[in-house]
Amino acid sequence: MNLQFMNPDVFQPERGSEGSIHLTFFKCLTWQVEQTLNPSSCLYHYFCDSKYPGNYPVYVDILVFLLATASFLVTLIVMTMEVLSGSNSNEVCRSRRYLLPSGPILLPAILLTLGKGYRIHTILPVSSIGPAILLLLQVSSLTFDTGIDRDARYAFFEASTVSGILHASLYLDSVIMPYYTGFDALVGSEFSGGCPSCICREEPLVVGGRLVSYRGWSPTTFLVAGALCCRIVCRVNAMSGKSKTMAVKSWLEWLSWVMIMRDCVVLAVNSPPAAASSISPAVGIGGVVLLVCLHVVKKTAALIRTGDHFIHTTTISLTSV
Repeated sequence: MNLQFMNPDVFQPERGSEGSIHLTFFKCLTWQVEQTLNPSSCLYHYFCDSKYPGNYPVYVDILVFLLATASFLVTLIVMTMEVLSGSNSNEVCRSRRYLLPSGPILLPAILLTLGKGYRIHTILPVSSIGPAILLLLQVSSLTFDTGIDRDARYAFFEASTVSGILHASLYLDSVIMPYYTGFDALVGSEFSGGCPSCICREEPLVVGGRLVSYRGWSPTTFLVAGALCCRIVCRVNAMSGKSKTMAVKSWLEWLSWVMIMRDCVVLAVNSPPAAASSISPAVGIGGVVLLVCLHVVKKTAALIRTGDHFIHTTTISLTSV
């Protein structure tokens, strides 16, 4: 039996330092199971049967770091401006929607990063920081309703975002699935000594492992995509006045935020430890949680302003009577 992944490259583990052994497990794309001579003490015997082509140069990791930092800062700045601007938030979103992670400038760069993330593993492994990047993309697409125009331009813009989120989820899984599988193999097994990657297990090794439940292609992704599709229907067909359609959109958005927070908790609690030379994934997850909190503040402030306006209008009406 083989456990195969999306990347066709294959890997021969090297004998050497502990770091090379970890790289062997985290980057293995094919785990081969074979019969053992001692099934009582080694029920399942696996070894890595693939070859890792190597990391990209360090400057690629630096570019990824700059991209992730710029995406977070742009989202943070625009969200803060929306909170402070109040009723003029649509104008803020209109003028800066192209600079957001879900916009047409940064989104292709994010997709390229996740698509090539398998070999980005020097100082900023995409296997560690990739989930936070995808969550940032989902937060950006939900927070900023860039539907200023009721025409085909908005439909194209939003549909591109939906397609980008779905592709980003698939690209991320092609990076993290071998990583989580190798983490399970490394933590939940014993070395048999036959080769650097030969391990004995008491239970079968499954794709993605059993220790981390997070996946990019998940209910969170489909809820976010569904919410964005609902926005397209409401905006382009001018159906914003229909309560049923708006209710479906609101529920999808609310469930999407709940699932994003759930993913943050899962990643904060169960993520494999980052390499000593890399930035902790907790930094990225903490940034996403900060953005979610800002969104809650923005919504709360909007409700307060709506309540104040309603009270003010009612008071004027009673006074005139």
